[in-house]
Amino acid sequence: QVELVESGGGLVQPGGSLRLSCAASAFHLDYYSIAWFRQAPGKEREGVSCISRGNDDTYYADSVKGRFTISRDKAKNMVYLQMSSLKPEDTAVYYCATPSVCTPNGYYGVDDWGKGTLVTVSS
Repeated sequence: QVELVESGGGLVQPGGSLRLSCAASAFHLDYYSIAWFRQAPGKEREGVSCISRGNDDTYYADSVKGRFTISRDKAKNMVYLQMSSLKPEDTAVYYCATPSVCTPNGYYGVDDWGKGTLVTVSS
């Protein structure tokens, strides 16, 4: 089982930016596709973005396309989600996870989850 730890959440004003981090111990994240999901209060969990292993192909949900960027830092063994132009509807707990497959069209087969980090977008 892969242990993932998210960090970087917090309170930010609308229009602001945050960078979330996904870390792992005891294994190399670049061996895995990594995805970010979010779950807002009273709503189902939704996939936000993913980055594939190998080619680092990326996928973004339409709701975040052009505002969020997923990336890897292989030297630091981290995956990031840079979030800009944040909106109140981006408020959610954000999770990183390991999908079996990530393509520019989506992902499937999620195996492991982190515990999440809360992002609140409010004035």
